[in-house]
Amino acid sequence: MTDPFTAPTTTTRTPHATWEPPVTIATRGTLLVLPGRGEHPLVYERFGRRLAADGYLVHVLGTHPENPADAVRDQAAAVAGPEPVAPLVLVGSDTGALQALHAAALSDPSLPVAGVVVAGAAPTTDPDSAVEVNDTASAWDDELAARTACPAHRKRLTDDASFSRGRLTDPVPHHLRADAHPDVPALILHGAADPVTAVEQARGLAGRLPRTTLGVVHDGVHDVLNDASHRTTAATVVLWLERLRADRRDLRPILTVAEADGNSAAGA
Repeated sequence: MTDPFTAPTTTTRTPHATWEPPVTIATRGTLLVLPGRGEHPLVYERFGRRLAADGYLVHVLGTHPENPADAVRDQAAAVAGPEPVAPLVLVGSDTGALQALHAAALSDPSLPVAGVVVAGAAPTTDPDSAVEVNDTASAWDDELAARTACPAHRKRLTDDASFSRGRLTDPVPHHLRADAHPDVPALILHGAADPVTAVEQARGLAGRLPRTTLGVVHDGVHDVLNDASHRTTAATVVLWLERLRADRRDLRPILTVAEADGNSAAGA
């Protein structure tokens, strides 16, 4: 028998992948993950397994950047089902991060979003510099360098026939460039060295949204959920989810870490 949290399930009607918690762990919440340009649901297998092991039901949707917010909402609601285990959180990467913000802002009872995780959002303005796409052998290496510094994930993408190379430079759809301000807690994760979207965009978004936690990954590049610090970002997501479960309004810290010199660090 296959352990349910180590193997994804997929459907043909609504393409998505699902990772369930081990049968011995009560489900602690529902995550709906929206992939970015060039990606597909199984790109988030490692993230799905890790969060499922901590008790969260993880669905990764087969959305596309062109999908409008209401279509994303409808697909997410269909995958989550009529009674998803709360809290229900939208997690998005690249254009999926922008879609998560817009879908959460719809405030539709069919999708009771309690929070949103914005991971390495796509640029909402024309970037000053971009990953070059050309016909040379180095084009793929350039895209990999922009996406992730994790050797294992680089190999996975390189060997993945379903991954669409070169899509990272596709224009971000106009409807995703507009500001969206969902009235739910948000966790924003962004790489400090992201060459696709400047970290200043993440800082600006954090200043405009209510109840926001901002995490900047030192030396991190664009795909922060699958970058070299993927364990740290996944752990940060879990800590934030536990705060959301305990206090959905103010997200008060459950634990405060003090450094050896007595200075107080960020709460978790």
